[in-house]
Amino acid sequence: MSGWPTLAEVLTPLLLSLKVAVWATSFSAVMGVALGLYLARSGNRLRNVLDTLCTLPMVLPPTVLGYYLLVLFGSHGVLGAWLKQSFGVNLIFSVEGAILAATVVSFPLVFKPARAAFESVDPRLEQAGRVLGVSELGIVLRISLPVAWRGIMAGIMLGFVRALGEFGATLMIAGSIPGRTQTLSIAIYEAVQAGRDGAANVMALVISVVCISFLLIATWLTPGRNEARRAKA
Repeated sequence: MSGWPTLAEVLTPLLLSLKVAVWATSFSAVMGVALGLYLARSGNRLRNVLDTLCTLPMVLPPTVLGYYLLVLFGSHGVLGAWLKQSFGVNLIFSVEGAILAATVVSFPLVFKPARAAFESVDPRLEQAGRVLGVSELGIVLRISLPVAWRGIMAGIMLGFVRALGEFGATLMIAGSIPGRTQTLSIAIYEAVQAGRDGAANVMALVISVVCISFLLIATWLTPGRNEARRAKA
């Protein structure tokens, strides 16, 4: 049977996916940009180790990430038990758990471009600001960020798309509760498992269109592409 979906069956998981992606990308953007700036400017000997640890979620299988999240944030996990006892927060089978999973998997896609963008800023511009008496915070806000913003935004767009399509880690920590934790990717999986090919086709098309749109924006924001265009002009 094809099992064509109703409008609610598509919109509900889509809106939940967008909500999760927005929150996850916001957290990833704050942490990724801050850490990218730190590692781009730091002479710390451990910065390559930190870079590797921050990039690890990009290469680990999503199910492994989900398992680690369960170990850390489960009811008997170190952080999970503390959150439950101190604040009454339970991340398992909750939308907050879905946001946590999406944040972890999208973080490297924000962090790496942010670090590269800050490293591409001409240090002479920043040194000129220091000579003129601009504070370090002022240099970041008035020089580094305005120069690096395209690379940072491209990374944020990529992180958003990754968070929007997250499946494995989210399924392990948040489960598949319709209307609560069932994102569009999980809904597609459930539709395929139920033999509802029509529903799976429609939902896959919807998320593909959304992802392609944001990827086009990320491509347009990529610094190298725009510099090459200006050079040809």
